[in-house]
Amino acid sequence: MTVAAIDDRTTSDHIGADTAKVIFASSLGTVFEWYDFYLYGSLATIISKQFFSGVNETTGFIFALLAFAAGFAVRPFGALFFGRLGDMIGRKYTFLVTIVIMGLSTFVVGILPTYASIGVAAPAALIVLRLVQGLALGGEYGGAATYVAEHSPRGKRGFYTAWIQTTATLGFFLSLIVILATRLAVGETDFGMWGWRIPFIVSIALLGISVWIRLSLTESPIFQRMKAEGKISKAPISEAFGRWANVKIVLIALFGLVAGQAVVWYTGQFYALFFLTQTLKVEPIAANLLIAAALVIGTPLLVICGALSDRVGRKPIILLGFLGAAVLYFPIFEGLTRYANPALYAAQRSSPVTVVADPNQCSFQFNPVGTAKFTRSCDIAKSFLAGAGVSYANEAAPSGAIAYVKVGDQRVDSYEASGLSKEDAGKKGADFTKAISATISAAGYPKSADPAEINYPMVLLMLVALVALVAMVYGPIAAVLVELFPTRIRYTAMSLPYHIGNGWLGGFLPTTAFALVAAYGNMFAGLWYPIVIATAAFVVGLLFLPETKDRPLDDQVI
Repeated sequence: MTVAAIDDRTTSDHIGADTAKVIFASSLGTVFEWYDFYLYGSLATIISKQFFSGVNETTGFIFALLAFAAGFAVRPFGALFFGRLGDMIGRKYTFLVTIVIMGLSTFVVGILPTYASIGVAAPAALIVLRLVQGLALGGEYGGAATYVAEHSPRGKRGFYTAWIQTTATLGFFLSLIVILATRLAVGETDFGMWGWRIPFIVSIALLGISVWIRLSLTESPIFQRMKAEGKISKAPISEAFGRWANVKIVLIALFGLVAGQAVVWYTGQFYALFFLTQTLKVEPIAANLLIAAALVIGTPLLVICGALSDRVGRKPIILLGFLGAAVLYFPIFEGLTRYANPALYAAQRSSPVTVVADPNQCSFQFNPVGTAKFTRSCDIAKSFLAGAGVSYANEAAPSGAIAYVKVGDQRVDSYEASGLSKEDAGKKGADFTKAISATISAAGYPKSADPAEINYPMVLLMLVALVALVAMVYGPIAAVLVELFPTRIRYTAMSLPYHIGNGWLGGFLPTTAFALVAAYGNMFAGLWYPIVIATAAFVVGLLFLPETKDRPLDDQVI
């Protein structure tokens, strides 16, 4: 009997009523992931006050975000640990363990004592919980994708595994509903004091449902047969990463596939939200609702792209998504500026801002904890513009010259604060702030986006275009990752590049992009990060990524 015949026979027995159950049970873990992600992101300000109140407010907020980022950092290690278990003892039991760890970690955050109760032990415990959850997440996605794919018939793997990718939307809306319902039920004051715990605590219900459903599932038929024939890998880590043939596939998967997918995904959703609220000054609720609407419209495209990859191939769709991101990001984000904040868009064109300064007197402007003290004229000018969210260009001045700011044809001189008394520095600072603020305001630069001037249909169209690019690269990716690796080491080998790409390259995209904007002054400078990586992934994928849609999954069994 041929490999193809066995592949078709094995999976066809499991198609029907059980398929929806397999997809639903496998997807619940990623619902947990995004539910917690949005919970923590939405409540970061409250969490910083509850667990990092021992430092100033700005520093506490940054520490809260860093605690969240810690979960991203350890995901690849979780991929190795749980991937090894999944390839040795089975897919079902491993991702049953991961969802229990994830769910309990989310729940415990809701009952964790605060800094006011136990001091520094509170933030330490929070960070430990984030690390534990990050480790579990490292094993969750690989298990879910492998399990669904190994239950799917050849010819429909892209369609079935694409359903896993839609869970971000469900997690987002679930968190949004729970947070809003809790706020309305207990009031803003009580929500800030103790009500914020409820969304974390109620996650135990989702955990209970997930465990109950996953316990009723059977093991992957391909893994069962491989186990019966004694062909399970005894050392999946060394087999996956100790042999060049497998390492080469891991590297291709990382640099020609996952790296591009990760930056396109995070740019299309999280950086877009950051750009709307922080750069374009759109009111947060309106920005979140616009992102939510784009997700509702765009999420079906994930399944469509997954299904389309079963017909035309995974590689063409994914590479077209990378190329589209590289070519379209600047026009799309310029469109967001034009339609979300027309006054800002007009001011930038009629009265562009330029900082004219000696480059040797300019420091790096990324100052997330607000502790840097700028005393040089260049730094003072740029610090004000960065704080006001004003995009600017740079122009070199003669060595030693005092910096000044050009707003259209108007000029505002900066000043040197070094050597001045505190009183004189304060007066100079007040005069400069007053002058530059008046000049920028007169040039038409708004303090925030006017809700009445926002072109909501066009903003939504821009956001849907970003989600469409996400669908192209994200919809088929679970199928192609599963198909790239042999059954013996599939769980381990696919999980590591996925979580390096999404945990490191994707998870730290907002911070890196913000640093680029701060360094260069241009509001679009942060887009170079995803554009460069997407372009590199396109080139590597075009040259080295194989087409996998017709590969059998049990090639290591025979």
